Amino acid sequence: MSFEQHGTYHLWCVDSVLYAELLGTWNKEAALNFSRDFKALAGQFNAPWAHLVYLEEWGLCTPDVIEVIQSLVEWCIENDLRRAAQIYSKSGLKEAFLGRMVVEEFGNFKRAVFDDPINAANWLNQQGFNASTHKPHEM
Repeated sequence: MSFEQHGTYHLWCVDSVLYAELLGTWNKEAALNFSRDFKALAGQFNAPWAHLVYLEEWGLCTPDVIEVIQSLVEWCIENDLRRAAQIYSKSGLKEAFLGRMVVEEFGNFKRAVFDDPINAANWLNQQGFNASTHKPHEM
């Protein structure tokens, strides 16, 4: 039985950074579609890469999403993701959900959380990636 996707996202790449903006409350179908589209974009990188994700408008998820995202994170780390910058206002609930889905550090991978996109982009720049806060879908 297939369900309709709840929750949306935007994905785009610039240089060696894959950007994502997550919107709404996600179900498993949204996570599966996101994982498929994310891997298609990330698969184009031939060198270490970074991820900047806007989570301010993400309304959490159903529990069955956790396994999908954990699997995606494993794939990302195996495919040379080095840094992930997550952006959202301080939220214990989001922090708990995200902490279950995305490791903080593993091998060459490190994740950091920011409440401001500029600080997130600056951190990625300091880590050797050319990041910005520009969202092409908002033009």
